[in-house]
Amino acid sequence: MLNIAKIKNGIVIDHIKAGLGLRIFNWLGLSKAPYTVAFVVNANSGHMGRKDIIKIDNTIAINLDILGLIDPNITVNIIENERITEKIKLALPERVEDILTCKNPRCVTSTEPYIPHIFHLESREQRTYRCEYCDEILSAGDFR
Repeated sequence: MLNIAKIKNGIVIDHIKAGLGLRIFNWLGLSKAPYTVAFVVNANSGHMGRKDIIKIDNTIAINLDILGLIDPNITVNIIENERITEKIKLALPERVEDILTCKNPRCVTSTEPYIPHIFHLESREQRTYRCEYCDEILSAGDFR
């Protein structure tokens, strides 16, 4: 059995769909972290079958909208004094700004770089977003 020490103060990113943990690990730059990070791949899960887990022994800022785009079923646990003080259930965000980039060359965001890239959830089932300016549809997986 795998035994990983408790976290005193930090974050546990749990219920990551198996195989997506590496994307999150890399996006957060955890390979260069000066603190302890545990990355568990393909852990047994009664609910999911298999899952990935990331335990971060430090309090860091995480953009929850991007985590929700990667996998809306993730749970983020905030740990203080070795106890879970907050459980955050993620979902696909209704609106994202400057996370997705419009691919339409005729969109105003292509010619005016100061305009924020704003997208609204189009379909939860298909995980697609619509550009606020030109109605271009993008997949949630197309984040920068």
